[in-house]
Amino acid sequence: MQRTKKSGLPGSVNMRHDGHFVEILSKRTNGPSIRMIEVVKIKPNPHQARNELGNIKELVASIKEKGVLEPILVRPKDGKYEIIAGERRYIAAKTAELSEMPCIEMNIEDNEAMEISLIENLQRKDLDVFEEADGLSALADMYGYNHSQIAEKIGKARSTITEIINIAKIPIDIRDLCRKNSIDSRTTLIEISKQKIKNDMLELVSAISERDLKREDTRILSKKIKGKDYPKIKRYVYNFVPTVEKNCRIRIEFKKQKVNKKEIISILKEAIEKLMKS
Repeated sequence: MQRTKKSGLPGSVNMRHDGHFVEILSKRTNGPSIRMIEVVKIKPNPHQARNELGNIKELVASIKEKGVLEPILVRPKDGKYEIIAGERRYIAAKTAELSEMPCIEMNIEDNEAMEISLIENLQRKDLDVFEEADGLSALADMYGYNHSQIAEKIGKARSTITEIINIAKIPIDIRDLCRKNSIDSRTTLIEISKQKIKNDMLELVSAISERDLKREDTRILSKKIKGKDYPKIKRYVYNFVPTVEKNCRIRIEFKKQKVNKKEIISILKEAIEKLMKS
């Protein structure tokens, strides 16, 4: 396809053309300069949104064989070059022991660099929900953007932006507990973020983990903890008290109203088999 847009990056550069990047780059009359820069002169961005860079082994292997094919964005800062976008490629290049790598040098102010870095990271598909929430929250706090403006820049619905930003309110220790228990669904984390008190968040997280609550059950319990009216779920409960050991009771609770005998026997067999193997 023939390129018709003259502003933005040169056509020879293989890079995603986000509308926001093009808007900023097109304001520069001379355009960005592309050059090879020594890796030792490049420094990471302190406002990087990603907490984890993921597995970079394949990227390192590719760079060793073919070099860095996509330039990173940098800007002059304190005698070195600060990364605006492309930290994963930079780390991989260092690991591959490259002496220099291709960079697009941009002379922009702190606020522009931070904004580009945040948006570039937010457009990646491998950010976890907490990293995305923190990034969106930073855009609102640093630049005073309202949720509609952020939605336009990121390409998401305004209501979605509001819900994700609320997740940023979840304390670090509660986040760690969520990660430990593999609670990473956005809808579930949104329900946790709705709790106003930390102890209520902890109660909800514990219940989700221990009872393996699904979406609707989590929503109902979330409302119950907050003291709101909620419809009671009628569940089938099988109780068994042994005739020999009176100090014991077996209770099986199903997440539905009707259960047949075969289902109960199947659950009991599975429990016995698991107990025999332990």
